[in-house]
Amino acid sequence: MAKHNKFYVVWKGKTTGIFTTWEQCKQAVTGYDDAQYKSFDTETEAKRAFNHRSLYSYNASQQKTSAITQIKPSFQSNQLPILNAIATDAACSGNPGLMEYRGVHIASGKQIFHYKYPYGTNNIGEFLGVVHALSYLKRNNLNMPIYTDSNNAMKWVREKKCKTKLVRNQRTEALFCYIERAENWLKTNTYTTPILKWETEQWGEIPADFGRK
Repeated sequence: MAKHNKFYVVWKGKTTGIFTTWEQCKQAVTGYDDAQYKSFDTETEAKRAFNHRSLYSYNASQQKTSAITQIKPSFQSNQLPILNAIATDAACSGNPGLMEYRGVHIASGKQIFHYKYPYGTNNIGEFLGVVHALSYLKRNNLNMPIYTDSNNAMKWVREKKCKTKLVRNQRTEALFCYIERAENWLKTNTYTTPILKWETEQWGEIPADFGRK
C-alpha cells in the first residue's frame, strides 16, 4: 500500500498556504520567528483549517533573550518538529573513542554549545547533550523543548543516572567527574522542559547531527 501523504498548513511563515510535503513546509517556516503551522491527514481538513485559522490555538508570546526568540509553543500540536527548540546530538570516532556533543537551535541553525572529550561513548555524549541543554535553558530562563534522537539518553535523563559500561580509569576520570556533575544537576534541579524524540524517518537527520554516518 502506498504511503499516505500529509497536508501541511502554514498560517504564518515566509510563505503561507497548503503544502503537500514536509520539505515545502519546512522551507516556508524555517527562520521565521513566529511561524504557525500544522499537519493534516486529508486535503479537506487542511483547507478547512487554512480558511478557519481561529479554530486552531497557537499561544505565541514573543521575547528576545540571548539572540534566540522565545515562543510558547503548542506542544500537543503538529506531527512536525517544533522549530523553536534545541536539538542535541553526539558523535564518537570509534566507540569508545573521541567523543563530542552539541546543541543547536533548530530555527536559526545557531550552535549553542559544543564539547569534546578525548575518550568516551556515543551514549554518554547523547546523555550529556540533553543535560547540558536543560541546564542552559534554566540558566537563561528560556522556555523551549529539547529534541534528541536517542531513546537511551531520554531514559537515562528520566532516571537521573548515566548507566554507561565504560570503565572508569585514569583515561576516563575527567569524563566521569563531568558525568557525576550532570547526574547531580538532575537530582538537585527541577524543570518542566519537554524532552522530545526526534523522528528521523519522518524529518531526516536531527539538526545537531555531525554528519558522519
